[in-house]
Amino acid sequence: MRTIHAPRLLLLLGTSLIVRLGQTLRSEDRERGDVPGWVMITLMSATLVAMILFLAEGALREMFNAAIAKVNP
Repeated sequence: MRTIHAPRLLLLLGTSLIVRLGQTLRSEDRERGDVPGWVMITLMSATLVAMILFLAEGALREMFNAAIAKVNP
């Protein structure tokens, strides 16, 4: 069984939420209400952060380890 790392999982969840919200907005059933713009911006920001973390995970880990190494004598 293949494991999914946290940044990938966040990216998948964020993307699926954005797609689902888009489908809801385009649906003919307007009784469900409208999604405020801030919700969409929040989801897009969370997805962007997850993508950046996924791409920069190695560099961030090295930076953290170097900082910890300097603190410990």
